[in-house]
Amino acid sequence: MILRVLVGVDSAPFRRRLLRILKDLGTDPLVAAGDGELWERLTREDLDLVLLDQKWLPEPAEKLIASIRTLPQQPEMIAFYGREEPELRARLLAAGCLAVLLQDLTSASLRDTLKTLLDSRRETATLRLRADRPEERYGLADLFHASPAMERLLAVARKVVRSDSALLILGETGVGKGRLARAIHQEGARAVGPFLAISCGALPESLLESELFGHEEGAFTGATRARRGYFELAHGGTIFLDEIGELPLHLQVKLLQVLEDHRLLRVGGERHIPVDVRIMAATHRDLEAELKAGRFRADLFYRLAVVTISIPPLRERHEDIPLLVQRYLELFRQRQGHKVAALTRAALRALEAYDWPGNVRELMNVMERAVLLCQGSEIDLADLPAAIGAGAAAVPERGAAAASSATSFAIAPAMLSKSLRQLRAELNAELERAYVAAQLEATRGQLGETARRCGLNPRSLYEMMKRHGLRKEAFKQVIQAPKPESSPRQRGRRR
Repeated sequence: MILRVLVGVDSAPFRRRLLRILKDLGTDPLVAAGDGELWERLTREDLDLVLLDQKWLPEPAEKLIASIRTLPQQPEMIAFYGREEPELRARLLAAGCLAVLLQDLTSASLRDTLKTLLDSRRETATLRLRADRPEERYGLADLFHASPAMERLLAVARKVVRSDSALLILGETGVGKGRLARAIHQEGARAVGPFLAISCGALPESLLESELFGHEEGAFTGATRARRGYFELAHGGTIFLDEIGELPLHLQVKLLQVLEDHRLLRVGGERHIPVDVRIMAATHRDLEAELKAGRFRADLFYRLAVVTISIPPLRERHEDIPLLVQRYLELFRQRQGHKVAALTRAALRALEAYDWPGNVRELMNVMERAVLLCQGSEIDLADLPAAIGAGAAAVPERGAAAASSATSFAIAPAMLSKSLRQLRAELNAELERAYVAAQLEATRGQLGETARRCGLNPRSLYEMMKRHGLRKEAFKQVIQAPKPESSPRQRGRRR
């Protein structure tokens, strides 16, 4: 966060020295023209610190200090005196003054002292900002996955966590673009700073500019005091611009200027404010199509897309579903205090077969609903939305069609004693087990080759074998004795 400091000092040389040090320390210093303007600036500016010399302090000073502390931003006050007065110093500190300093401090000592006080205030302001905008703290390791596509994506993400370069994250709605951006921030050098996310499509255009860049008093109707925007608040950290494709063209120009110049101009302002922010952006739109249509600036696109990460939809990485299901089962079980321990095989197969148009966000909502509705210890098909159950119904039918060229399916008498749901689940399980067993037999228990033939990730194959009680050793023993140079077990270990 950029700290705003109001300086009220009579001595011009000391004032110039203060302003030079404050700018070097990365603050945004303002100067009050006289003690008559002091309270006016205090009430219409967002301030973090007020620096006043003895001549600006009324007697008694305790009343002014108390009044300053009641302002919305609760700014701290630092008083400067020409000579040491122990009793006065003790009285001001007891009244809430942050520090009482002597004006004849050397520039080096003054700089070191102010840096310590500013760092303390910045830490307090950041903690308050996080309290106002609660955030989960997690890293890339918390993005559960088993699919090769996500592993490749995270390999790129690990390379850019320490960078300050702009990052563009692409993907459908609900794939977890914001979660990935936050994870990259948490593992980078800016993790100690704030992470602020704003959706460019969630606010009306008239408010978006003020939210991003801040505004000065009187900039528009209702602007009764100056206000910092997201860029100033995110100073030293990261700003995440979600749905960047919705940003109006005139704001795209202003954003490009911030990216190139590292400074901004508030709405209604005349003074440029330097900012140190890493920018991450995300969109579900095809930005190249938006470029051709003239709705997105090419120069901004190339400036944002220094590194581009595209998150595949969940339907293209079904191997991740079991891990995500388990993660959200544990999360919502703890949150809701339910004793749900697992899912039935039928329920898990239904979740794996579903196409998830809403991606990970939809899966999370489905699991929250399932934990809430489940009455027993296992989530079953009845606890899932009807659309997911309907998708599961098609799976055995496709399997049966692939297994036989017959025009009809023979129903054994014993099958008629079971419900359609129960029969479908059993047939699907038998088909799955028989298929995996046949592939294991064909590959002599080689898991890597079996996974490739099945179109599965090795971890997903292992979980499937575990569900059906299949062990690779059983298929190795069926074939021939091992070759002299290496045993099948050794070959398996090398894999």
